[in-house]
Amino acid sequence: MALGLYVSVPFCRTKCSYCNFASDVFSRAVFTKYVERVCTDIQHTTSTDGPLAQSATREVDSVYLGGGTPTVLDSLQLERIFVTIRQEFCLLPEAEITVECAPGTLGAPVLETLLRCGVNRFSLGVQSFVDQEAASVGRLHKRTTVHDDIARLRAAGILNINVDLIAGLPHQTAQSWELSIAETIATGAPHASVYMLEVDGDSHLGRELMAGGTRYHAHFVPDEELTADLYLAACERLHTAGIQQYEISNFARPGFESRHNLKYWTRQPYLGFGVDAHSMLPIADALADQGIRTTLVDAVRWSTPDQLEEYVAGKPGPSGAVTSQAALEESFFLGLRLNRGVLLHDLEQRFGAASLRPLDDVIALTVADGLLEKTDDTLRLTPRGRLLSNEVFERFLGEPTRAI
Repeated sequence: MALGLYVSVPFCRTKCSYCNFASDVFSRAVFTKYVERVCTDIQHTTSTDGPLAQSATREVDSVYLGGGTPTVLDSLQLERIFVTIRQEFCLLPEAEITVECAPGTLGAPVLETLLRCGVNRFSLGVQSFVDQEAASVGRLHKRTTVHDDIARLRAAGILNINVDLIAGLPHQTAQSWELSIAETIATGAPHASVYMLEVDGDSHLGRELMAGGTRYHAHFVPDEELTADLYLAACERLHTAGIQQYEISNFARPGFESRHNLKYWTRQPYLGFGVDAHSMLPIADALADQGIRTTLVDAVRWSTPDQLEEYVAGKPGPSGAVTSQAALEESFFLGLRLNRGVLLHDLEQRFGAASLRPLDDVIALTVADGLLEKTDDTLRLTPRGRLLSNEVFERFLGEPTRAI
């Protein structure tokens, strides 16, 4: 099975007030050291003592540069990352290659470099088409910036474009949200991601909200009920426009679903490079040479440090073996993210019918609560279940992943 590659670029022009990711504003002097570390890690992965040393394949069918804002790197730095990837892996001709961009960061030299490197999908962190809302959380672009970027991408032959939106931003109303949805549809972008604002204590806005303060426009954040209504309105409007929901937060026209993200939700193998990046390989590829029984362990997972200084210094991150029981639980809470749900028969074939029996009561209770629906052999979230998905997923989680 082909691999997916993720490269984290934790640099931004400005730190958004809602952001809890391992990204921030750094001096450009840091960029060169960081790219050097990323390329070294990519090379080590395929070396004789790297995790792919015993792997049967180095074929790659998806690459994703995320962040942060990868397009704050200069052309030479971006090109070096892609050249290193192509030197160490076999990129399939049909590979999906995505780069996340903050509107306004796609200068001509950067865009030309990315196109030359084979990038064929761009994800724009728009969040809102209303300038006041975007500015309130620290975004630097205007509505016109987004339209200019999309026009330039189209002129360059790029049709596979994603627009990110957030429901629940400060100052947002049902009317202003309708404007953002209408603008998204009008751009013709075949993919949209719609997230509900999460109050996270690790973000500036989250801390201010929990403290009941007014900084970062916290007193203008819609309540949870309105935020849920905005999300449901987006689902309906996008569906009417032919942009179908296929995952809790993701919508696409036919054929434009994110192939890279589908790897995560369907537990396909992937490798992550850079700060706070995660990797997962099936046991047959990752640990077979160590003699670990596949009946006990399904996969191995590891990650890198979430602090820039530790990552650049080469400090290792945590790693763990995913037991077969944990893999079954992951198959439920990841598969249920997808609108198509999970096929119980497929899980029985892979993990054994006896492994699913302990979950019968959980499934029955969650169906009775109106959060899941069961049709023949398929189990999927209801519309209400998507709003309360974290609660549903927690019901399927047992013991955490065992450390190696």
